[in-house]
Amino acid sequence: MGKKRLLVTASTFPRWKGDTEPRFVLDLCKYLAEWFDVTALVPYAPGAEEKEILEGVTVIRYHYFPIHKWETLCYPGAIVPRIKEKKIRLLLVPFLFLALYFQLLKRLKTYDLVHAHWLIPQGIVQSFFKKPYLVTGHGGDVTSLNKGIFRQLKVRCLKRAKYVTVVSEHLKKKVQELVPDLQPDVLSMGVDASGFGRQYFVENYFGQNGKKTVLFVGRLAEKKGVTYLISAMRQIDALLVIAGDGPLRQDLEEQAREMGVNAVFLGAKTHEELRTIYASADLFVTPSVTASDGDQEGLGLVMLEAMASGLPVVANDSGGISQVIKNEVNGLLCQEKNVEQLTDAIASVLRDEELYKRLCQNGMETALRYDYRTIAEKYAQLMGK
Repeated sequence: MGKKRLLVTASTFPRWKGDTEPRFVLDLCKYLAEWFDVTALVPYAPGAEEKEILEGVTVIRYHYFPIHKWETLCYPGAIVPRIKEKKIRLLLVPFLFLALYFQLLKRLKTYDLVHAHWLIPQGIVQSFFKKPYLVTGHGGDVTSLNKGIFRQLKVRCLKRAKYVTVVSEHLKKKVQELVPDLQPDVLSMGVDASGFGRQYFVENYFGQNGKKTVLFVGRLAEKKGVTYLISAMRQIDALLVIAGDGPLRQDLEEQAREMGVNAVFLGAKTHEELRTIYASADLFVTPSVTASDGDQEGLGLVMLEAMASGLPVVANDSGGISQVIKNEVNGLLCQEKNVEQLTDAIASVLRDEELYKRLCQNGMETALRYDYRTIAEKYAQLMGK
């Protein structure tokens, strides 16, 4: 008997080999291939292949607008930030929903099970079909857009799913606010721990000339809280390195200049480049906050990548972050938007060698517990491999 056929749907996925887009869905697909025949169905992006094999995973990219160069709703970044950047992209949303619906209508009969990443749009569209599905909530798809028709559609999606998972205990509580009697499994995404480490260290990589380096990696959007990190760095004699892009980049660069913060903005970097960037830094900071629309951090996979790279982590206690970070054990936790506390935490880790080593060691052990080999097997068991 052959492997079951698994269709994975998502709206964040690498557009091509070496892309700077988050790759956690691809990584999970890659490891699930041990138990399933996996196909990823994702939105098209200008310049991408419509069909290809990416790291052993069959990838189908579907068109959702007649003028293909205007298919800009999903990349780079995520759907909601893309709409905030250009409101006219909101007009593409119904086209995306309809395109996914017809793709599923055409393809579902050849698959045994669907894994829909994100409640919106993948989970909602999947709920219109009888094919058994697993839906995974990652963050903003659970915590925001919880009024009116979207709330009704999300509740329908959750109730009709055969399996529901979320990436943190925090999101489990949010799901239960929508469907009180539901018991979703908490199964996070993970980290390919073998792909990071001190072996990628490059001396003086940032040209810091002996200065300590504080690193942030992620989208430059409101919930990432980078503005508070820049404010905190005013009192720290270290180089701030920011790897990532997004709608707030220009504002953040201007803030750093006005405050006299020694900051380098690298822009978006590939998975391979990030290996060296992590390994060559001294401290990683995740200053996430609750956004004005309620969006929160689902888990914070970049923290796991930093830990796997041997870095200590300072983070804000926002969203699902405290599921990974245990204060003074494998990192330091700060209150959201508390610049003084963030400053003190960063300074403490850079100053206290014993604390630094303890956080690094415990952080590495944490990253290994989230290795994709372990995470994928848990998903496979849930889906009846």
